[in-house]
Amino acid sequence: MRRELHKLDASDQAVGRLATKIAIILRGKNKPEFQPHIDMGDIVEVININKLKFTGKKLEQKKYYKYSGYPGGLKEIKLKKIISNKDGYAEILHRAVKQMLPAVKFRRDMMKRLIIRL
Repeated sequence: MRRELHKLDASDQAVGRLATKIAIILRGKNKPEFQPHIDMGDIVEVININKLKFTGKKLEQKKYYKYSGYPGGLKEIKLKKIISNKDGYAEILHRAVKQMLPAVKFRRDMMKRLIIRL
């Protein structure tokens, strides 16, 4: 099986819409010989992620949660604060794509084939 390289431009695209396209290619669902138990996906390279589009009031209202496993260990971070970090856009896109892939053994291998360029 030969993996192809798909280049996607993220400028002026919503995060969720772009993440669905990426997840479909990483999973291999765009191929006619797709089988859910076999990792047949391709490599995806995303460029211009600094130009992602956020609609509505997502920058002020959207929150991401992290749980440590301990009582009182639920932490929330707003989207605006994540974007202010150096790799904030990459973290948001990476998280969106990961949550769209099925939680199977080879999800980590699929995520390794996602290349994000700033």
